[in-house]
Amino acid sequence: MPAIYAAKTPEVTQREKDHMALSRSMAEECVVLLENDGVLPLPSVGKLALYGSGAYQTIKGGTGSGEVNTRTNANIIQGLEQAGFEITTKKWLARQEAKYAGERQQYRDWAAAYALQNHVSEQTVVFSHPFPVIAPVEILEEDIAASDTDTAVYVISRTSGEGSDRQNKRGDYLLYDEEREQLAQLGKAYGRVIVVLNIGGVIDMGEIKGVPGINAVLLLSQLGNVGGDVLGDILTGAVNPSGKLADTWAKQYRDYPASATFSSNDGNVDDEYYTEGIYVGYRYFDTFQMEPMYPFGYGKSYTAFQIAVEDVKVEQDTVHLCATVENCGNAAGKEVVQVYASAPNGTLEKPYQELCCFAKTKLLMPGEREQLEMSFSVRDMASYCESCGAWVLEAGEYILRAGNSSRDTQPAAVLVLEQTVKTEVLKNLFADADPVTEIQAPVRQLSSPEPSVPRIVLDAGKIPAQYAVYQAGRKPYSTDKTKTLTAKDVKQGVCTVGELVSQLTLEELAALCVGTLRLDGKAVVGNASITIPGAAGDTSGVAAETRGLKSLIMADGPAGLRLQPVFKTDKSGNLLPGGDVLGDVMTPFNPQYTDENSDTYYQYCTSIPIGWALAQSWNLLLLEEIGSMVGAEMELFGIDLWLAPALNIHRDPLCGRNFEYYSEDPLISGKAAAAITKGVQRHSGKGTTIKHFAANSQEENRYFTNSHISERAIREIYLKGFEIAVKESQPVSIMTSYNLLNGVHTANSYDLLQAVARDEWGFQGVVMSDWFTSQAQPAIINEVKTIYPISASTGCIYAGNDIQMPGCQKNVDDIIEAIRRQTDIDRYHVTLADLQQGAANVIRAILAATT
Repeated sequence: MPAIYAAKTPEVTQREKDHMALSRSMAEECVVLLENDGVLPLPSVGKLALYGSGAYQTIKGGTGSGEVNTRTNANIIQGLEQAGFEITTKKWLARQEAKYAGERQQYRDWAAAYALQNHVSEQTVVFSHPFPVIAPVEILEEDIAASDTDTAVYVISRTSGEGSDRQNKRGDYLLYDEEREQLAQLGKAYGRVIVVLNIGGVIDMGEIKGVPGINAVLLLSQLGNVGGDVLGDILTGAVNPSGKLADTWAKQYRDYPASATFSSNDGNVDDEYYTEGIYVGYRYFDTFQMEPMYPFGYGKSYTAFQIAVEDVKVEQDTVHLCATVENCGNAAGKEVVQVYASAPNGTLEKPYQELCCFAKTKLLMPGEREQLEMSFSVRDMASYCESCGAWVLEAGEYILRAGNSSRDTQPAAVLVLEQTVKTEVLKNLFADADPVTEIQAPVRQLSSPEPSVPRIVLDAGKIPAQYAVYQAGRKPYSTDKTKTLTAKDVKQGVCTVGELVSQLTLEELAALCVGTLRLDGKAVVGNASITIPGAAGDTSGVAAETRGLKSLIMADGPAGLRLQPVFKTDKSGNLLPGGDVLGDVMTPFNPQYTDENSDTYYQYCTSIPIGWALAQSWNLLLLEEIGSMVGAEMELFGIDLWLAPALNIHRDPLCGRNFEYYSEDPLISGKAAAAITKGVQRHSGKGTTIKHFAANSQEENRYFTNSHISERAIREIYLKGFEIAVKESQPVSIMTSYNLLNGVHTANSYDLLQAVARDEWGFQGVVMSDWFTSQAQPAIINEVKTIYPISASTGCIYAGNDIQMPGCQKNVDDIIEAIRRQTDIDRYHVTLADLQQGAANVIRAILAATT
């Protein structure tokens, strides 16, 4: 076994304590106060009646590859007791725990039997069929009578994960019947009822808001392994919730524009037609004048704030806005200033408004003020024009509004552009043989603000057009050097990466572009590394000895590093079987492994809040610190690439993977991913992998679903966040998605990977596939019947998907045969130059990781 980075003792380290404290400070800013009639914060600690599915079994995050194997998980009952509350419903909680244990055991028995019958690992079954949140047991009148308090907390939990989408049914998007009945019961029985949402995505709030007697609703979300502790801080007022929603919450599910046809809702999981176009989230609700339950950017506080825009000015093509925030209430707190822009009516349809910048205050004491400086580029207000293949600012008035949610703003300035300008000239790249028919927005009537609102004339001459330069073709690398070139030679400037690549054999090149898994059908999902136990995978070490090219070691995310927490080796350092984990299913170690004949190692990582929660903090500085914390753990455990952050758009609230994605809005998604990346990449040799590129909005049939999206919607909504992340933080890697985009698998899309990411945005890193993208893996895809083929390994090389993970021998063989015989395989023709470019990108990433 290679070098071991893990600790040999099980004690809690100071690093764990410090990182837990930082994660807790982050989590505290992720909580959103949805409702409060003044009952919160509670006047004192004391007796508390605690009910609900998440009280004991508090969910720290989603299932699947994003799950983190932590040492501890502070559930809500532990957190509240730690905060000083006396929980007086222990008998009810014990009955709920007993029901959970029984149903969980039945599930485990079923999973074990299913795994045996289908010749797959139990972890694979758990991955594909995660255990759901169960309905709560009955609350008896004696439970209420014995609670001896007038204050009740009711915790509603939901779980979700990759591989399947959520459903608009009881116990998922909707309340269980038992939950609805119990809320009504508690509303009558207690003077103060607080509902806590321990969830990873939007649920229906109509039934909850309709229950008399509910005094407050907290969106706790899923905060890693500190959720219970954070709730205690919020209820006591030690922390004032400052989170703001990163999604629009509709009054009912059918209000979302994609709801009728999303995923399996219409019985078709092969083709998904994005008929809403650019009208996603608040862009739809605001433009079509749909009243939401809670608007985008919304969140209450225990105090009150006043926002005043002091100044707006334009320098060159940058808008600068200065706003003063004053705490006008009686408690310390933080506020978020959000600035939206409304573009003028013109040839192109426009949403009513779009977020263009935001900033969060420090902790303000009562009566304290802070001046926030914000800025954004005029170019950010442009729309994509398909007819001219360019980003365009149409002539007219651009109205800026500032406030603390999309529905609570005041006009701040009017920017006047007297002539239409093209800001960036590109070319259309996403034609669709089966184009989508999009909805049409109503004609908007934008009235000009009051004369007191400043008007600023934009100088079109200071917004010159930028022109993309596209790759003209790939030429093979060559060198006249005869010595064996190595990584050291590249670092010392003796040769270029291209020259080193030119000396590699076809077999070496193909191996570098394919991960190391060669045990098809036998690996635990997301645990394909042969180097670090529990890591997701490695690149090939085919040229490690001859060229000094180490393997890149990758670990899953994005809620922290997912590694095997405990592993064993023999006394020679060879890894012994056992210890691999998915959820609470662990392969046991052979009892013959003792301290005398084996060594035990520990790799406990920090579980941070899910991506959805992180976005609700709106705190980019703190997000960067969280990224740096992950980077430090990567250094500690020998990880080169973190398979995170994930930033696909919340097109519909039922996407099973929304928990790890940030928002419905591409700006906050891109900014959050950039902040996390900058934090990780402060650490020399460590990099992020932004994912899933692109339009991964559905988990059902995820390997074969075809997303039909207009060119404009692709660029304005589904690519914009990735563009922001690339341009602001230059991540080391991009991971492609499973789905097809307008008929082409993203991993096989030259236009997406080369033309957009590299040529238009200037991405300089390496592109990898998601796991098993280009290899048939029945245990993963369950041999689903589909009208589309699996992504092609040759297509990956053609498109610029540099690494195929976790890799199989067939991937390598197909690449070699296609180039050696110069014949099409799986519809793609690839050349030696194509393969050399991919290998060169892999080597650059390896060199960046070699310190």
